[in-house]
Amino acid sequence: MFDTETVVLPKSVHNVLSRLTGQSRSDIALSLAIKDLVRLRLNEVQAQIAEFEKKYGMTFPEFQEACENGKIQDPYSYEVEKDDWEWEAATTDLETLEEISQWLV
Repeated sequence: MFDTETVVLPKSVHNVLSRLTGQSRSDIALSLAIKDLVRLRLNEVQAQIAEFEKKYGMTFPEFQEACENGKIQDPYSYEVEKDDWEWEAATTDLETLEEISQWLV
């Protein structure tokens, strides 16, 4: 059995959810909207990671190792460090979103 919680939605939010999903029941509409949001965010994060992989020609763990062993030129430059932070954040976001998407099955 599912744990449930009563949530009161403003009429305007209910109307938006209904129009976006084609569902009149708020619980179903909200569930569909959340699934769509998670899928959208997953696609965005995957695209961001793919851009970094294309830019550096390697995965994030390989990039980290290349920074440590000198294969990445000037690993402490602003651009490389910024990429490192953003790539790491995207990788963390991907893991979180993949976990969340399993809850929504």
